[in-house]
This record gives sequence, structure tokens and C-alpha cells, in this order.
Amino acid sequence: MSERKVLNKYYPPDFDPSKIPKLKLPKDRQYVVRLMAPFNMRCKTCGEYIYKGKKFNARKETVQNELYMGLPIFRFYIKCTRCLAEITFKTDPENTDYAMEHGATRNFQAEKLIEEEEKRIQQEREEEELNNPMKVLENRTRDSKMEMEVLENLQELKELNQRQAQVDYEGMIDRYREMERREREREKEEDEREMKEMLDRALVKRLRDSDSDSEEEKESCSNSHSKKFSTEKPTSILTNDKSADTQGATAGGGKRVKMESWESSVGLLGDRKALGSLVVRKKPTALVNKLSSPSVAAAPTSQTDTKPSTADSNVSKPVTTQSGSSLSLLGAYSDSDSNDSE
Repeated sequence: MSERKVLNKYYPPDFDPSKIPKLKLPKDRQYVVRLMAPFNMRCKTCGEYIYKGKKFNARKETVQNELYMGLPIFRFYIKCTRCLAEITFKTDPENTDYAMEHGATRNFQAEKLIEEEEKRIQQEREEEELNNPMKVLENRTRDSKMEMEVLENLQELKELNQRQAQVDYEGMIDRYREMERREREREKEEDEREMKEMLDRALVKRLRDSDSDSEEEKESCSNSHSKKFSTEKPTSILTNDKSADTQGATAGGGKRVKMESWESSVGLLGDRKALGSLVVRKKPTALVNKLSSPSVAAAPTSQTDTKPSTADSNVSKPVTTQSGSSLSLLGAYSDSDSNDSE
């Protein structure tokens, strides 16, 4: 039993490959292949952009009568994804690239155009140098001069890089930050000083206003005191005491002298007119002595005269003169205390 998958086939001894019939296929036959767009292109019919790497089902054929160093050139047919217009391009083994034929325009080929231009210039220069030896000398001097300029520029760039490498960027940044911090502190101190000056000015103004108010109050108080002292003399107490001593040194007289001295030094506690109907004044001692005599004992006496008689019975002091006003004042105080105790 033979194997199913074999690599070596059996050829009989009488095998003749020339006897095998060959298929006669056309040389420009086409094959369907799967490929990707080799470059960016834009359809000329509808303007659709086709980007590099987009997959297509393309037809491939061999270009007739075109070879590059014995290598065949292939052509590919694709269709636009939007309008289904046919686009063709072929291989370019000379430049290891693809060349657009028709149906679209190639985009982003500036680099390729520059390379082609450089190649063309180089080719023309070589042709000139072959025929003209003076042109060779000119080209060499121009090249040497350009090389020297390039070396000088390169040296300047190296020096600039070394100069920048020696710069301490971190130190510069730190110094800049320190300057900013000092500036902020200075501004803050100026603001605080201005605020303090404003507060001091406001305080001085307030003190001046308060001093002026206090001076006005003092002046008003001094004016009132001067008016009071002008109306009331400081010797009024003594004059009142003397008048009281001349009237008599009785108990009632002592109390009255005491009240008058208090009122003259301190002032009235109330209105006398309002209390005049309620307070009954005591009679003088001469009238009390007359009433207490036996000739007038039988006469009826009022209710208000009984107390002074009893009070005067205990008082047997004579009336003093003005020279003994202080002693009479003491006697009046002692009499009032004795009456109050009784």
C-alpha cells in the first residue's frame, strides 16, 4: 500500500518528458492576486483618497517588451473603492519602487522628486567634468570652500553646546525663586507698614477728638462749679450757726441748726413747699416757757405744744452769745440725741 503524501515520485525507465504535451497559454495572460496599495494615491475620477496598505483584489499581467537587466516588469489593475474606476500601476525595479500609470495621482512623493533631481544634477556634473578639466578644478575649489564653512559651523555649534553645558540651570532657577520670594516679602512689609501708619493716624485723630471733648466737659464743669460757688458762699454755714445761736439753744433749735447746716453744705433733698402742709414747726423756747408758767397752766393747750414742754423741762441751759456759737452747737447736738433717746 503506497503512502498518500510522497515527495519522490516513480519515473519508469521508458519515461520521455518530451512526449508530455504542453499547454499553449497566451503570454499576456492575467492572474487574480491579492495585494495592498504600495503608496498613497487619489482617484482622478471622483477624488477619493486611497491610502497606503489598503487591500485589493487585483489583476496581474507581465508587461510586454519591457525588461530591466533580464527582470520582467509586472502591471496591476485595481478599482477605486468609490466609483469603481480602473487604476493601473507597475513595478519599477530600477528604483525599487512602483510607478503610477493612469487612473490616479500619487501623493506625498516630494522626497522621491528631490532624490530624482539630485540624481539628475549629479549626472550632469559628471558629464561636464569629463569634457572640461577646468570645470573639475572649479567644482573642487567650491567643494573645499563649502567643506570649510561646514567645519566652521560645526565648531561653533560645539562651542555653543559646551557653553550651554556649563550653565547651571538649576542654580539660575533657585536664584530666580529667591528673588521672587524676597520681592513678595518686601511687598508684604510695605503693606504692613502702610496699614500701621493708617491705624496710628486714626488713633491720634481719635485721641485728639476725645481730648477736645474732655476739655469741653472740664470747662462746663468748672463753669457750673464757679456759678455754684458764686451763688453760695463758703461762710454761709457759720452765719447760719450764729443766727441759730442767737435764737436759742433748745432741742428744737439744735435740730433746725443741724438741718440748716446740712442743707447749706449739701443742698435740699426735696421741695419744702410740697412738705409744708405735712410738717409742723416747733415754737420758740420763750413761748414754751410762758405756757409752762403756773399762771397759764390752766389754759388749754394744743396737741402740738405738749412735746416741746416736756422736752424743755429737761433743758435748763442758758442762751449763749455769738462768741460761744461752737459750744451752743455742741449742746444742741447733745439735746437732740437726748430727745431722740427719750
